[in-house]
Amino acid sequence: MGNSILTQREKEIFTYLIKNNTTKDIANILGISEKTVRNHISNVIQKLGVKGRSQAIIELLKLNEIIL
Repeated sequence: MGNSILTQREKEIFTYLIKNNTTKDIANILGISEKTVRNHISNVIQKLGVKGRSQAIIELLKLNEIIL
């Protein structure tokens, strides 16, 4: 997987987020709770030192961590 700053799960979640899925959709798709999805999102936001989901998405795209 190289030097990804994201776990595979975090990458999955943000890939769904950029496809316009809600937290609830993602939880259903992955078979996990919405709280778990939100925790993963918060972890990524903290790792990147950004202020929210949209900033996280922009950073991850710039870093080629996720692809549109």
